[in-house]
Amino acid sequence: MTVDSTAARKPRRSSGASGAAAKRAGAKKATAKAPDEPQLVQLLTPEGERVTHPDYEIDLSADELRGLYRDMVLTRRFDAEATSLQRQGELGLWASLLGQEAAQIGSGRALRDDDYVFPTYREHGVAWCRGVDPTNLLGMFRGVNHGGWDPNSNNFHLYTIVIGSQTLHATGYAMGVAKDGADSAVIAYFGDGASSQGDVAESFTFSAVYNAPVVFFCQNNQWAISEPTEKQMRVPLYQRAQGFGFPGVRVDGNDVLACLAVTRSALERARRGEGPTLVEAFTYRMGAHTTTDDPTRYRADEEREAWEAKDPILRVRTYLEKEGLADAAFFEEMEAESEALGKRVREVVRSMPDPDTMAIFENVYADGHALVDEERAQFAAYRASFAEEGK
Repeated sequence: MTVDSTAARKPRRSSGASGAAAKRAGAKKATAKAPDEPQLVQLLTPEGERVTHPDYEIDLSADELRGLYRDMVLTRRFDAEATSLQRQGELGLWASLLGQEAAQIGSGRALRDDDYVFPTYREHGVAWCRGVDPTNLLGMFRGVNHGGWDPNSNNFHLYTIVIGSQTLHATGYAMGVAKDGADSAVIAYFGDGASSQGDVAESFTFSAVYNAPVVFFCQNNQWAISEPTEKQMRVPLYQRAQGFGFPGVRVDGNDVLACLAVTRSALERARRGEGPTLVEAFTYRMGAHTTTDDPTRYRADEEREAWEAKDPILRVRTYLEKEGLADAAFFEEMEAESEALGKRVREVVRSMPDPDTMAIFENVYADGHALVDEERAQFAAYRASFAEEGK
C-alpha cells in the first residue's frame, strides 16, 4: 500500500461540512473517469455463452468452430512440449504463448493467403495458421538455424527478437503494397511492453500519414516481463491510436470468436484503403515471459487463478458441449492428435542435425560479394588446418 507523504504532513480536517464536500469531490472524480473505461468487444463469455456486439458479429459453422478449438488445443500442446524440451536442455530458450491462444488463432484465421504477417517471437499460433510446421519454429531456439522457413512461402516473416522493430518492417511493407495497388493487407504483432518502444510510435506515424494497409495487433498480456501495464501507460493501450489519427479497438483476447471478428474487420478496412487500425487483445500471460523468467517473484498466484477461469480453450469447449456441436469422440480425437504432435516434435528436435558451419556465408548478398568470397576461403582454410594437424 502506498502512503501519501504530503497528506501525512498535513493536519487532519475535522468531520462535518468539509468532510462531506471532500466526499462529493471524490464522487465527482470517480464519475468523471467512467467514460474512459475500456470498451471490450466480446462474443463468447468465459462461461461459454454466446453474446452479440453491435459492431462485430460472426457466423461460423460447426466445422469452423471445431476447427478453431482444434487449432488452440494443438498450439497449446506444441507450446507445452517446447517448454519441456527447453527444461530438458534441448532448446536454449523458449517464449510460451500459454493463455494467448485465442488472440493468435482468432487473428491468424482472419488472414487471407495473400496477407503478410510480421511476428515477434511468440506467435506460434499464428505460425500454425499460416501453415508453418511447428518443428521449424524450434530450429532457431535450438541454435541450428536463424529461422527454419522461407517467409515468402507462407507470407509469414521470420521471428523478430528485437522488441518492436517488426512494426517498422510491417509499415514499410504495407506502404509498398499500397503503391503496388494490391488489395492485400499486412498485420504486425507486438506486446504491451513493445508499445513503449519508439519504433512502434514511428510505425504509427508513418502508417497514418501514408494510409498504409496495416493492422497493428497488440497482445496485451499485462506484463512486459516483470513490468505491469499500469507502470507503462496512463490510458488504455488501444486509445493511443487516436493521437496518431486512426482507430483503436480493445477485444477480449481470450475470446477466439471476438478476435476473429475484430481482426477480420480491421483487415477489410485496410484492404478498402482506409488505413491502419490498432487492435488491443486484452489477455494474460499464464506462464513465464520466457523460460529464463520466474513470474512468482513479481506476480501473485491469485491473479493467475482469476485468469485461469477465463481460459480461452475451456470456454470454447464449454460452448461446443452446451450447443451439442461436439461429442466425446471429438474431444478424444483431439487428445490423441495432440499427443501425436507432441511426440513428433520431440523426435524431430532431438534429431536436428548440427548446422553447416559454412552456411554463414550464404545469402549475405543477393549476387555474391568479393569480400564474402575471401572470408569464406579464409574460414575454409582455417577449418582444414585442424584436419592437417590431426594427421
